[in-house]
Amino acid sequence: MPSYDRALTVFSPDGHLLQVEYAMEAVKKGATAVAIRGKDCVVLAVERKAASKLQDTRTVKKICKLDDHIFVAFAGLSADARVLVNKARVEAQSYRLNFEDCISTDYLCRYIAHTQQKYTQSGGMRPFGVSTLIGGLDAGGQPQLYHTDPTGVFSSWKANAIGRNANTVREYLEKHYKAEMSKEDSLKLAIWSLMEVVESGSKNIEALVVSSQGGDFIEEAELAKLVAVVEKEKEEEEQKKKSKEKA
Repeated sequence: MPSYDRALTVFSPDGHLLQVEYAMEAVKKGATAVAIRGKDCVVLAVERKAASKLQDTRTVKKICKLDDHIFVAFAGLSADARVLVNKARVEAQSYRLNFEDCISTDYLCRYIAHTQQKYTQSGGMRPFGVSTLIGGLDAGGQPQLYHTDPTGVFSSWKANAIGRNANTVREYLEKHYKAEMSKEDSLKLAIWSLMEVVESGSKNIEALVVSSQGGDFIEEAELAKLVAVVEKEKEEEEQKKKSKEKA
């Protein structure tokens, strides 16, 4: 096996850091996560894998709180995400202690991306096998959405998806996303896009809305209603397509 396949700090002859690319592959095998920036909110929704009957599902979270107004959804290795989330929480509290103000979404995103990048250029480490979607509100109440990946690259988005089948979900978002969407429309689009790749049923979906009131997880009863509405609209669309094909 060539050294550039084993060592993190050695480039391959064609200019790739293979260990970083393997970390990207770990993300692609993770549960699907979607984020949408609305008019006055950010919606985060993730695929929730079926848990054992004996498992306490409250301990399995793909959406985590970083600060009162900032939340993150991730895809990839959950253990790596836990370490990254804890680092971000400490930084947010340190910022609040030093400056007597809450941290901005942009600042915290840069910190997370810097941490991920730092683990790609030093020996004795390995890259974080996780990508994040960071949603929050700035001081003026404007929603912000950022994406980071194992390379340490970060960027701002209107809507994005990560994890397994992310390209399929992203294509759906590109077709149906509209600017300045309301909370209800943003949530509905997030659920609809997830259901393109996730088995039907609200039990497989977890969603949260970040607004000026903070982050609110959507109750299962409300999720079930939304899923039922989406499934009904899907059936109606399929019937319309069939009728057009017959005509």
